[in-house]
Amino acid sequence: MQGNSKSAEEGRSPSSALRAPSPREQGEGEDIAIVGGGIIGICAAAYLTEAGRNVTIFDRTGICEETSSGTAAAFAFSDVLPLAHKGMIRQLPKWLADPLGPLSIPPAYLPKLLPWLFRFWRAGRADLYEASLAAQVGMMRLAEAEWMGLLDRSGTRPMLREDGSLEFYESEAEFRASLPSWAARERFGIGFRHVEGEELAGLQPGLSPRFVKATFVPGWKTVADPKLLGKAVWAYAEGLGARFEKTRIERVDAGQDGATLTLADGTTRRARQLIIAAGAWSHLLAKNLGERIPLETERGYNTTLPKTAFDVKRQLIFSRHGFVITPLETGLRVGGAVELGGIERPPNFARSKAMLEKAKAFLPGLDPAGGREWMGFRPSLPDSLPVIGGARNSASVFYAFGHGHLGLTQSAATGRLIRDLVLGQTPPIDLAPFSPQRF
Repeated sequence: MQGNSKSAEEGRSPSSALRAPSPREQGEGEDIAIVGGGIIGICAAAYLTEAGRNVTIFDRTGICEETSSGTAAAFAFSDVLPLAHKGMIRQLPKWLADPLGPLSIPPAYLPKLLPWLFRFWRAGRADLYEASLAAQVGMMRLAEAEWMGLLDRSGTRPMLREDGSLEFYESEAEFRASLPSWAARERFGIGFRHVEGEELAGLQPGLSPRFVKATFVPGWKTVADPKLLGKAVWAYAEGLGARFEKTRIERVDAGQDGATLTLADGTTRRARQLIIAAGAWSHLLAKNLGERIPLETERGYNTTLPKTAFDVKRQLIFSRHGFVITPLETGLRVGGAVELGGIERPPNFARSKAMLEKAKAFLPGLDPAGGREWMGFRPSLPDSLPVIGGARNSASVFYAFGHGHLGLTQSAATGRLIRDLVLGQTPPIDLAPFSPQRF
């Protein structure tokens, strides 16, 4: 599906349609450079071009070709709980004992990871948890409103699916353990209902009888395919004048009057303003600017099966096992799990195969043949909140990264917030919890 084909003038305000020539058109370099062609960079480009700014995205592979292409396709607006409070610390010893379980840390990587794990543990304190929860709720409300608007403006709303989700429990004890997290969601008006028996079977026929209960979230949304959606939103931004350049950015430098990007071939490019939205590599560029941001990489795996593999009605969430199953326009995606292993280690596709084996047990009759395996890098911060804000030492640079497994969900909100920051406008939510300088 392609984005809206309306002209740039039709998509902008009357004043922006009569804009002055851009710095690039005048031979002065870029107006706004965005490093990163994933869904965060794409949405930032869409919002800034709508506002009449001239934007160039730089990415080493292409538009929506890396991590953003292989997500579980969820608009997880109700997923507001910080990861540090989801019992992950208590589960860590058990999970680490299973190298193919929901969470894995390669032993050789553990010493490097320890400072991040300490911050993650500390983020689970009651006072920090409540602050992160409130910030995440505000971000999710904005994300849902902004995505619905962007889908309409870009002509991509037909790619939205509003089928809800099912989260499963294999015992009464597991179900009871989940109740505090649902009570926290209920405090913020998130709708759900617990189901069992015939109602559960009707919501997803063909389940294994091992699941005694589930929670149905009717407001949960997914998209037809995250890669197709990203490319369609980019087509909309491109129609408004956004440009793409395929190159690796080796280094960034900045002052108060602009930024310099060093490309892989050694050449440089100037930009009036720079947005770093390079996912798991973003903190390395921020380090060029004297900023130390504790980003780690959740390496996620999936297998996308043919659409005929099983008739899945909506996204199925197996929290205890750390993965989901999502019906897409392009196939059936079985994926999730977390491997905290950095960006340099080769993929361990045994993790994909382990999830697929579990999916076969959970959905008897699932055909596992013909799948495509994939691994991507989720950029994650220890308090489960992204960094959205200006650089410490330059008014010309803005950060938009660290969304973890919520990049697709929060990308339109991030695009809106970055637009407001770049234009010097007041953001609709308090950005202090997302400050790059909070660590």
